[in-house]
Amino acid sequence: MLLEPSAVISALMKKLLFVLAAFVLATAAKAQTVVRFEIVDGDTVPVYTFDEVILKELKDTVAEKKYLRLVRDIKKTLPYAKLAAFRLQMMEDHLATLSTEKERKAYVKKTEKTIKAQFMDDLKKLTRSQGALLIKLIHRETGRSSFELLNKYTSSFTTIFWQGMAKLYGTDLKTTFDPVEEYQVEHIIKSLKLE
Repeated sequence: MLLEPSAVISALMKKLLFVLAAFVLATAAKAQTVVRFEIVDGDTVPVYTFDEVILKELKDTVAEKKYLRLVRDIKKTLPYAKLAAFRLQMMEDHLATLSTEKERKAYVKKTEKTIKAQFMDDLKKLTRSQGALLIKLIHRETGRSSFELLNKYTSSFTTIFWQGMAKLYGTDLKTTFDPVEEYQVEHIIKSLKLE
């Protein structure tokens, strides 16, 4: 009696599948050992032990220095970003109480002059990386980019001037803060409880 080729192939596939399954189970049994069984919601679940894993701290001095520099920069710039968000909220609240456009423009000019007098010398001392970080942190704290804020409260010429200055120093006022991209910044702020 001759078997059809499809029946032979089917029988071989079953044997191959059985051997493969036996091999996988034997390999898995070597890597882990069942310690006990627990019943969870009526199902029996095996509890395994695995080989010991030792984690070692990597000593990458370049990465460590870069991280410590970022911590220093955040500690220096985050207070300015928080203050900017606070002052912006105060200014917007006060602007809502003013009735004419002339009063609003005068108040914005006065506020800008006060802020420049109070903070310009300190901000000029920031490094390029601190300045770029400050732009991102302002977006993080206010929800708006520095470019949007300048564009809303100053003239187009002033906005373009400061955008040109930012470009000259290798950054962009339109930069936004993305917590996924800037995961280290977000981690540092939360771990140091700077919120």
